[in-house]
Amino acid sequence: MWAGEHQHKLVAESPSRLRPTQFTVGYAEVGVKRRAWAAMGRHKRRELLETQIFPAVLGPKQKVYIMDHHHLGLALIEEGVEKVWAALLDDLSYLAPEVFWRTMEFRSWAHPYDAAGRRCAFEDLPRRLQDLQDDPYRSLAGLVHRAGGYAKSSAPFAEFLWADYFRSRVRAGQIKREQARAVREGVKLARHTDARYLPGWAGNLDNG
Repeated sequence: MWAGEHQHKLVAESPSRLRPTQFTVGYAEVGVKRRAWAAMGRHKRRELLETQIFPAVLGPKQKVYIMDHHHLGLALIEEGVEKVWAALLDDLSYLAPEVFWRTMEFRSWAHPYDAAGRRCAFEDLPRRLQDLQDDPYRSLAGLVHRAGGYAKSSAPFAEFLWADYFRSRVRAGQIKREQARAVREGVKLARHTDARYLPGWAGNLDNG
């Protein structure tokens, strides 16, 4: 997903200053990452911060835009972490904003869809990770993956495709009030042949 012709330049940045390239996250997944961080010792935390690199590009006005790990970035902000490492895959700071976003979308480095699955204008993107919308279906997609419902995929924004698949099949209220039940239902739905077009599908074509 992040292969390219340019050498990756590492830069240290405050996670609160990183710019998102999507509108939403699943706050349940942010919570999972916060709990994992809280359970780590000092050595493990330092190791995570040294090895978990945020893929990014340099955009207009020299801002660092990340293309992945939005959930982790938000969790680290909420845990008071002051510095993370970003790998700059390209310097697109010389482009006009409209050309920058057109290029980002062409490279599958941006996902302009809101918490209802609707396409939005790039100029409406949040400027901070803290301002990302909560999409319960993105939460469900992450939780179903963790429960073994589908395999990890390198396809860009794969979890959002799964979120859209669940959007018309599971009630949002159930995700919030009966999370365990929603995840069980989500795993069953993920393995159905209706989901065979999705990245990481782990079902069986012999079973409907």
